[in-house]
Parts: sequence; structure tokens; C-alpha cells
Amino acid sequence: MKVKTILISQPEPSENSPYFELEEKQKVKIDFIPFIHVEGATSKDVRQQKVDLSEYSAIILTSRNAVDHFFRIAQELRFKVPDTLKYFCQSEAIAYYLQKYVVYRKRKIYVGKRTFPELVPLIKKYKNERFLLPSSDVLKPAIPEALDKLSIKWKRAVFYKTVVSDLSHLEKVFYDVVVFYSPSGIKSLFENFPDFKQNNTRIAVFGNSTIKAAEEHGLKANITAPTPETPSMTMALEKYIKEHNKK
Repeated sequence: MKVKTILISQPEPSENSPYFELEEKQKVKIDFIPFIHVEGATSKDVRQQKVDLSEYSAIILTSRNAVDHFFRIAQELRFKVPDTLKYFCQSEAIAYYLQKYVVYRKRKIYVGKRTFPELVPLIKKYKNERFLLPSSDVLKPAIPEALDKLSIKWKRAVFYKTVVSDLSHLEKVFYDVVVFYSPSGIKSLFENFPDFKQNNTRIAVFGNSTIKAAEEHGLKANITAPTPETPSMTMALEKYIKEHNKK
């Protein structure tokens, strides 16, 4: 079966996204609808977690959401973030995003390459700091496990939550391919449509945990990434489209 329409279960990306190139090149229609969204915890929620921001000398940032909600909560609590605070950022993109809130060159910022394990050696060098990890209510278990192994003083605090989006407007809409990037997206699909049947819909999934979630819900993953041949989802989609849209 040919592919003419694709639904990406995420917000629309920037104009330089390879998805727009794929759309034009392969003559397919691509829509972006987030299946999940982020809602900030209230300052009261944070206080109930017995978090006193003044107690921490370092902060671990694993996403841009973590950056936004840390500074939002600090403002709501009327806490002036000290210039001496050390920032440990999982990636360069997160570190650059800090510029939205601080004068970058005047702060102590330590940057990992991309993944959390790559940030761990930097944290290990500063064992005497007190670390705060502002996170979502959904956190990969590997992160607290890695921090516990370092024997450092650290605390996780939920500053924002991943919430299922209302997808009722999609009830009678059909797409040839639906793309998922996280188990949360799969969860959202079935919370919105408990009786969802895959039928002729092709399911594309990114990452092992998403593949597993799809299988657990009885879905067949027709397109998977990353693989050695197709390290990105757009490459995996393009390969599949070329194979199935032949005349």
C-alpha cells in the first residue's frame, strides 16, 4: 500500500527540519500533532516535595523543559538564582538554551556530549556539591541509578509533568503512517482511543522502549529507527516510502 499521509505525534519542528524536505521530495502530506504535552508543577507542588532551592550548589539539566521550569519555579518562589550556581547540562543544545536565563560566559557551566552517561564523569569531579535534578514525573531509571552510584548528595524534584493530549478531533481521521517517538505517545493513543485497531495504518517507532510499548499494546511496528542503515526516522520513512510508492 502506498503512503500518502503521515502523522508525527510531536509538535511541529523548526523550518529546517528534514521532515519538510521529505514531504516535498516524496510528495506526501505530513501533519504534526503532539500526543503528549508538558504542564508545569506549581510552586506548592515543589514545596510539598521538601525542596529548598537555597540548599543546592549545582543543578543537573537533562532537557530544555528542565531549564524552563527550574527558572519558572525559582521566580514563583521569589528565589534569586545565585551567580555561583553550577550548571551540569546533558548536551550542548541544553547549555546554549541556558542563555535565555543567564549570562552564559559568567556562569560555571559543564556540558556533556549528548547522553546522560557522558555527563556522569563531569558530575563525579564535583562530589562535594549538592545537586538538584529538576525533572518530569517520567524519568529514565538509569539516571537516578547512575547518580546513586556516585555517592553524591543529590535530590530529584518533579518540576513538570508529561500529560496526555486530547486527540478526540482525530477520531474519524485516517493516516497511512503514524510516527511515535516515545512510550508516552503510544500510551496517549490508547488513552484517547481504547479500542484503536491498527488495520491498514503503518506504525513507525523510534527507539527500543517505544518498540516495546507498541508491541505491548498489540501494534505491529512496520517502520523502526534507529538502525545502522537508517539512523534517523526521516531516513527510515523515506526508505519505506520509496519501497511502497513504486508505480
